[in-house]
Parts: sequence; structure tokens; C-alpha cells
Amino acid sequence: MSKQSLVTEATRAAAASGAANDVVDEAAASAFGVNRTDLRIIGLIAAAGTLTAGQLSTQAHLSPAATTTAIQRLTHAGHLTRRTSTEDRRRAVVELTPEAAKLLEEIYAPIERAGRAILADYSAEQLALVVEVLRRGEQMQLREAERIRTL
Repeated sequence: MSKQSLVTEATRAAAASGAANDVVDEAAASAFGVNRTDLRIIGLIAAAGTLTAGQLSTQAHLSPAATTTAIQRLTHAGHLTRRTSTEDRRRAVVELTPEAAKLLEEIYAPIERAGRAILADYSAEQLALVVEVLRRGEQMQLREAERIRTL
């Protein structure tokens, strides 16, 4: 296969992988009974442990008003709780409820295990290349998202 054919095939495979991620996230959003933005918020909070509304707004690229509305919606749905920050008693933080954390684990832990099983088939050198490609692709996608936001 020529290099150009491999570039085309890799581009198609990356697009298909992204589309498959979307299918999984759509199913996960449905399991939570939320929209995709709310699922992204759940993921951001899960990764951080706790976030202030301001931090969440920045990380989710949402306006403060949209973030507040989402927090209220997710709190009402039983996925988030608000509490006073242990580091700064003047600030409130949001975190996942134990039920939301359990559901997140039920949804994504098997996917992580399956992905790890696939990656275990590759050599250390191949994995280093995979990591490089994925990281560069992530940065490119984030740059493109910023470009699109300016349109």
C-alpha cells in the first residue's frame, strides 16, 4: 500500500473511531437520561473529582449561565451534589453523586478493559507511536474547535 493510501486509510479509521465514540457517548447519555453536553459535564467532574462552577464553565466551554442551568439540571436529576469547598469555605464545588459515579463505572470500565486488551497486543514501540498519534490528533482537534468557535 502506498503512503498516500495509508494516510487516507488512517484518516478514515480515525473518523470511524470518532464516530464509534459518539455512538458510545450517545448510549451513555441515554443511560444517564441526559443530553450530550450534560454527559460531557459529568465526565469533566468525574476526571477532576470536584469543580467550581467557574472551572466547569471554562473546561466545558459554556457560558456561566449555561453552566449554572446544567448544574441545576444535573443536581435535580440526582447526578451532582453541591457542597462547600474544603480548601476555600467561601466557594461551592460540585461533585458526582455515588449513584452517578457507579453508573459511570458500569458504562465505561468495560470499555477501558476492552481497550487495554487491544493495546496489550502491541509492542512498547508501537504503543509509543499510538500515543504520539493520539496526542497530536487531540491537540489538532482542540485547535480546530477553537478555530471553529471564532467563525
